[in-house]
Amino acid sequence: MSEMIQRRRLLLSMAALPALGLGLAACSDTNAEANAGKPGTDPVTTASVDAPASTGSVDMEKLLEEGALEDKVLGDENAPVTIVEYASMTCSHCATFHVRTYPELKKKYIDTGKVRFIMREFPFDPRAEAGFMLARCSGDNYHAMVDVLFKQQNNWAPVQDAQTALLNISKLAGFSKESFEACLTDQELLTKVRAVRTRGAEEFGIDATPTFFINGKKYSGALSIDEISAVIDGML
Repeated sequence: MSEMIQRRRLLLSMAALPALGLGLAACSDTNAEANAGKPGTDPVTTASVDAPASTGSVDMEKLLEEGALEDKVLGDENAPVTIVEYASMTCSHCATFHVRTYPELKKKYIDTGKVRFIMREFPFDPRAEAGFMLARCSGDNYHAMVDVLFKQQNNWAPVQDAQTALLNISKLAGFSKESFEACLTDQELLTKVRAVRTRGAEEFGIDATPTFFINGKKYSGALSIDEISAVIDGML
C-alpha cells in the first residue's frame, strides 16, 4: 500500500474516532455554572444582568494578526466591538452558545454594525477537527456550516459512525461523497487547523472552550445573550 493511500485512510478515519475524554473535559461553561439558579441568567431570557468579570486581556493588534488560516469574519469591519471566539465543534457548551445566544447576538449586534465577529478553530479531538475542516471546505458558507454542525451536534459528535453522519449532513450543504472525502484527507488543511489551535493556546492562553475575546478582554463559558449584551453595551 502506498504512503499516500495510507495517509488518506488515516485522515479519513478522524471522523470515525470517538469524541471522548479531552474534548468533553476541556469544554468549559464557567459563567453558566457560576450563575446557576440566579435570576436573569438563562441564555434565552432578556432580563438585565451585570456583565461577567473578564479573566484577563490580550493585545488586540496581536490577536488580529494573520494566522495559519484566514479569519472568517462577520459584520462591519469598522464595528466598535470585535469578538473573537475560540470553539471546538464537539464541545456541548459551544453548541449551547451557538444555538441559544448566537442568533440573538447576530440580530442585535452583528447585523446592525455594532459587532465584528470572528470564529477560530480550537478542536480538542479528531471529530472536532473533521467538523472544522468541512466548514473550511464550505468556502463562503463557513459560518452556515458551523451553525448546522452545532445544531446537529448530537446527531454526529457522540454517535458510533460519525463519518456517515457527517457525510449526510455535508450532502445537505452541497458536498458529494468525493468532495467530502477530499476535504477530510487534506493534510495541509488539517495542519493549518491544528496550527490555529496551537497559536491560541501558546499565545493567548486558551485552555477551554468556548473562550471569547471581546475587544481584547477574555471571557470563558457559554455566555447568555444577557451577559454578552452587558459586556458589549459597556463598550459602545
